Amino acid sequence: MPQVNGTSGRINFDKDSAEQGLAQLVLTVIELLRQIVERHAMRRVEGGTLTDQQIEDLGVALMNLEEKMEELKDVFGLEAEDLNIDLGPLGNLM
Repeated sequence: MPQVNGTSGRINFDKDSAEQGLAQLVLTVIELLRQIVERHAMRRVEGGTLTDQQIEDLGVALMNLEEKMEELKDVFGLEAEDLNIDLGPLGNLM
């Protein structure tokens, strides 16, 4: 399964660490989606299209999601930089 090398940020395939590699890949996708949702939410807040209660609910939901991501990274022994995959000529994912 894929695993990101901590020094180069590239994905390595290592059959002995399939669970770790899969967790890393899934958490990378989730983190990317979390950041997209957060940016979209901020645009809506700044655009004034949300009520005060919606803004509060959105803030709580985003904080909870970030907290859960931190918990999952701890469970799988990952750091934030482990979720930033090197896409070669395209640069880093995040």
